[in-house]
Amino acid sequence: MDLNALKQFVVVARLEHLSRAADELRVAQPSLSRTVARLESELGTPLFDRAGRLRLNDAGKLFLGYVERALGELDAGRRAVADATSEGFGTVRLASETFLTLTGPLTAFKRAHPAIEVQLHQLPADDMARHLRAQDVDLCVSSQAIPVEGLEAVQLLDEAVWVAAPLGHPLAGRTSVTVEELADEPFVTATRRHWLRRLLDRLFAGQGLTPKIVCEGDESSAIADLISAGLGIGLVPAMARRSTTCAPVVWIAVDHPDCRRTVHLYRATNNRLSTAAELMRTTITQWDWEPGEQAVPGAVHCPHPCREAAG
Repeated sequence: MDLNALKQFVVVARLEHLSRAADELRVAQPSLSRTVARLESELGTPLFDRAGRLRLNDAGKLFLGYVERALGELDAGRRAVADATSEGFGTVRLASETFLTLTGPLTAFKRAHPAIEVQLHQLPADDMARHLRAQDVDLCVSSQAIPVEGLEAVQLLDEAVWVAAPLGHPLAGRTSVTVEELADEPFVTATRRHWLRRLLDRLFAGQGLTPKIVCEGDESSAIADLISAGLGIGLVPAMARRSTTCAPVVWIAVDHPDCRRTVHLYRATNNRLSTAAELMRTTITQWDWEPGEQAVPGAVHCPHPCREAAG
């Protein structure tokens, strides 16, 4: 089978839309249609359902898994050869929900290994396992558990998650609050795939409640300023206190044992890590991930919670 045809099939399978796939691949749509048809002819079965919208069928899903692994192995082979002949040079591909959580270890890594190229990929936790197994990335850092077989996890950080409230808020004088006491409060938060939003939903669901969301979005850098402006309150990880670049908020402890964030480093156990990736793995796992000075309930700080929380 033609390698380029397999690569084009992966894009069509991911988008399930011929014209968008053709645009991404920068090929003519009729040419792309013929490529997919030739693949199906070679395999002796359709890979897509074409009744209405283009959909990957069961045979296509099965084939896609093998193709992604095969392409991943080829790429890994190229990188292994380059790594073996680069005399200490190389490339490491690291994915995370946010990069701000990683600025410390990344700075240390580049100082120690300036010749190694670092490629960063921003991915939601839901997509990390697929990219690790396909060898699109070497390592992933996630604030959400990825319960998928074939992945190895190393815990980097376990920290409390607090409530951030604007100055003058009725809760500002409290040292702690229960989830029930937050039932009627407006929340500024992230979208549903983000760990912070999932934690909020999980805490409220455990009490038979639904949080009142007044703002949710992907522009995480705006969350702290929106809280400070008085639009609502929000959950904030303890690490966020290190940041000093936003308007002040008040920190309040949440009286619930599960109101925490646990950060893990993931790798695919069946994939060989290059020397560069092993060095990055060592740097990240040996980094001092302790949040440092703990937040004082009721005290005023400038955390920029959404920026750090996005990890």
